[in-house]
Amino acid sequence: MDRSRGLTPFLGVPPVSERNTIVRSLHDLGLAAWFGGSLAGAVGFNGAAADVPDEKLRLTVANAAWGRWTPVNLAAIAAHVVGGVGLLYANRGRISAQQGVGASTGAKAALTAAALAVTGYSRILGKKLEQAEGEPVAGGTDPSSATSPDVAKVQRQLKVCQWLIPGLTGAIEILSALHGEQQRPDQQVPGILAEPAQLVKAIA
Repeated sequence: MDRSRGLTPFLGVPPVSERNTIVRSLHDLGLAAWFGGSLAGAVGFNGAAADVPDEKLRLTVANAAWGRWTPVNLAAIAAHVVGGVGLLYANRGRISAQQGVGASTGAKAALTAAALAVTGYSRILGKKLEQAEGEPVAGGTDPSSATSPDVAKVQRQLKVCQWLIPGLTGAIEILSALHGEQQRPDQQVPGILAEPAQLVKAIA
């Protein structure tokens, strides 16, 4: 018999068997698209633009590719956020009761906020490059010697952002994997009982 199923509801924590398939799917699929799309864009969209023979058309090609992906990316981010909020609500008891879950949840929330901020800023930079189409460049995020200083500055900033986004979203995925491990029965019960045990020990 799985004793954790009888103990965790008593402690105010949903049992491991409780399913949250829809919100978990939104969370995971949205994050996968956000991470994969940003990485593909950095490697594929911006990289492929450098192969265009006419350097004045390179920004146009990169911008067109990102323009097609942006609506999908926004939908993916929205799905991830909605799914994340749903999981927070479903696991609210375990977050407060199980040792280590609150800290990892806080770190994940901070990373998500940072990824959202960098993604939003990248979109602002991308809009500036859309207005600079026809400017000679070496690639989607690489200026050439003929690129104007203002456009070159935007490209350099965007180049940093394009690698920050997959880095941040990849870190979110790692924390999501950690949360999955923390939901194992052999992790839940010791984690839930750790804080009361420490309190009793301190009093004694």
